[in-house]
Amino acid sequence: MMVSCAGKHCIEVTPASKTAFISEELCIGCGICVKKCPFGAIQIINLTKDLDKDTTHRYGANTFKLHRLPVPRPGQVLGLVGANGIGKSTALKVLCGKLKPNLGKFNNPPDWQEILTYFRGSELQNYFTRLLEDNLKAIIKRQDVESIPKAVQGNVGQLLDKLDQRGVKAQLCIDLELNQVLDRNVEDLSGGELQRFAIAGTAAQSADIYMFDEPSVYLDVKQRLKAAQVIRSLLRANSYVIVVEHDLSVLDYMSDFICCSYGKPGAFGVVTLPFSVREGINVFLAGFVPTENLRFRDEALTFKIVEAQENAEEIETYQRYKYPTMSKTIGNFKLTVMEGEFTDSQIVVMLGENGTGKTTFIKMLAGRLQPDTVEGAEIEIPKFYVSHKPQQLETKFQGTVSQLLHQKIPESCAHPQFSLQIFI
Repeated sequence: MMVSCAGKHCIEVTPASKTAFISEELCIGCGICVKKCPFGAIQIINLTKDLDKDTTHRYGANTFKLHRLPVPRPGQVLGLVGANGIGKSTALKVLCGKLKPNLGKFNNPPDWQEILTYFRGSELQNYFTRLLEDNLKAIIKRQDVESIPKAVQGNVGQLLDKLDQRGVKAQLCIDLELNQVLDRNVEDLSGGELQRFAIAGTAAQSADIYMFDEPSVYLDVKQRLKAAQVIRSLLRANSYVIVVEHDLSVLDYMSDFICCSYGKPGAFGVVTLPFSVREGINVFLAGFVPTENLRFRDEALTFKIVEAQENAEEIETYQRYKYPTMSKTIGNFKLTVMEGEFTDSQIVVMLGENGTGKTTFIKMLAGRLQPDTVEGAEIEIPKFYVSHKPQQLETKFQGTVSQLLHQKIPESCAHPQFSLQIFI
């Protein structure tokens, strides 16, 4: 729960405190309640007073609110970048017409005439007017592609045939490397294959507004570039293309201009005015909006790499782990692994295209897959204690994130350093 206080602060009460209640009139932003609460259930968030008049949508009392909207332009790709949980997906829902903006008046939502009057004089007025009067068709490539098999079932090739309103299925399958999975069912696709299927299904339809929510997730570098080319190929003189993206290199490649989002995840989000691609990425990295003279992040994001100096004596003390030559055949796919070794205190990166066996190799090291036998004899793999973060995320636990962590790793949760770095 969140409570706005005198236009200056926002108090957030998390479910850890079931009976907490805070009155707007009583809060002066002193912060004593934050220090007194032993469960960390209360946070005081500073808000800018000038944003009250720019509220685009609010879900309800003491809930998330979005300030401003990204401004799409016909014939250009609008890129939207920002942290998770600050309203980017909400902005897409508003721009596609699935969510009617209430301008913060959740008790008495305005009609479209009042909304158009509110945006009068801006490019958004023309956009919403076209959306209403010209009956523009808008489609969104959803963010959570792992949930697609729950909503859509059937053969990949047949589903793309139904969606192919532009007659471009054959070219899309070549560009997005889908020809080898056309005979599979959707529920049998991997994360990267689901992402490419979702992009192809969106691009194959005939629409006036195309929106892609995080299209590069699960894709390797080559596939990300191909996906960006497919998205840019959708541009027409009177069509809109909007992309939410976290990969800055892909965002730079496909966007014509950028809007940055900042705020407090779960509390509020603010969308900046449009910037050129270079300026917009620099604003996001610096955490400072020069046009508003506002800093939304304490520290700038930098990519300075400091090489660690290791001497020979230190390397000799490392624990070494070896694995033998092995292979694994799964259907028509065969993975061959040459013997090798790695040490602790080092980070080893596996780089390669999707579908080349990286996950299969990790599963064999973790003991979840047994290598093929050689002349009837099983390959012995040294026992490794592996903590494996899977590629595809499946939600099976019914409860809060805190409850899951305390159930799975109670000792780590009790450690002060873990609490500081993970929970806070």
